[in-house]
Amino acid sequence: METGGAEKTALDIGRALVEAGHRSIVTSAGGRMVDQLIAEGSEHITLPLQKRDPISLWRNSLAIGRLLRQHSIDVVHARSRAPAWSCLWAARRTNTPFVTTYHGAYNQRSWFKAFYNSSMARSDVVIANSHWTGRLVAKRNPFAAQKVVPIARGTDFSDFDPNAIGKQRIAALRTAWGIDGSRPVILNLARLTQWKGQSVLIDAAAQVIARGANCQFILAGDEQGRTAYRAQLLTQIERLGLQSSVKLVGHCDDPAAAMKLADLAVVASVEAEAFGRAAVEASALETPVIVTKIGAVVETVLATPDVTEAKRTGWKVPPSDSAALARALLEALALKPDALASVGQNGRSYVMREFSLQQMIDKTLDVYQGLIEAKPR
Repeated sequence: METGGAEKTALDIGRALVEAGHRSIVTSAGGRMVDQLIAEGSEHITLPLQKRDPISLWRNSLAIGRLLRQHSIDVVHARSRAPAWSCLWAARRTNTPFVTTYHGAYNQRSWFKAFYNSSMARSDVVIANSHWTGRLVAKRNPFAAQKVVPIARGTDFSDFDPNAIGKQRIAALRTAWGIDGSRPVILNLARLTQWKGQSVLIDAAAQVIARGANCQFILAGDEQGRTAYRAQLLTQIERLGLQSSVKLVGHCDDPAAAMKLADLAVVASVEAEAFGRAAVEASALETPVIVTKIGAVVETVLATPDVTEAKRTGWKVPPSDSAALARALLEALALKPDALASVGQNGRSYVMREFSLQQMIDKTLDVYQGLIEAKPR
């Protein structure tokens, strides 16, 4: 429970269950988000769910089984692979309805990895956080195709209301990040890992700066122990002479203010995203988005030629293509302020309609209720 989409969704559903008068018990290996989970009414039980060896999986299964019986649990819901194995065994022993949510496009380069990943498809219902993810699950696990229910990951737009982001929050970030306000800000908000494409964005930044664009690139994200990758990015920035134009600022505690501060947001992933929350959150704040055409993130942005220029919410570029990304950045930066603002407004209308938190909550609780009602008495 440190950071990430699966963890944030666990918080959202836990809070919704409590608000609906139910009891929410979350097990995890702990982390910075546990305090918020408890404050919002869920209970937390720490188990070593990060361990993947067979003995630990079985021991966790026994512990989860005891919890299911002790608390008369109606539904058990797993959000990652190792816990899914433990939950599967515990749910089968106790005859408890079992749900999984596919939050990521898991690496599947060997038969063993395919078997390990299959824990997420062995539940009674498999929630896929996008249509792309749902198709991936069915392709990899044909036996689960009829159990897949696409439910778009939901965003609490009350936290991403452009009119609710006070000037003080934005000013605090400008000060912390050393932004003087004289240049457009391009934001990449993602943990530091190679598949998020920060290196490609830095190469694109060099091309944009070389073409005369006077802008500031902010790469905000936790390195999560990847010190070597962060050092590699800093070396790349120095080699390209971008020290005054590209900054690595570490973990961001106020993503909404960061996205409101930005003139453009970039999702530069070079591997498939199973959803792409960053693009949705930026659009909710009327910040135009540039994304790579890979995975489910393409579902979160409207761009030509799929829609007319008047309905555009952002730009889509091929992954790992720094030249294409630079061209999209230059095109966006060349727009007049009113035209760029119109793109952002289109984005907010689109994501408010398609990706709200309430639609995710309603559909997820419907899944729970359906399983409870279908359980043999």
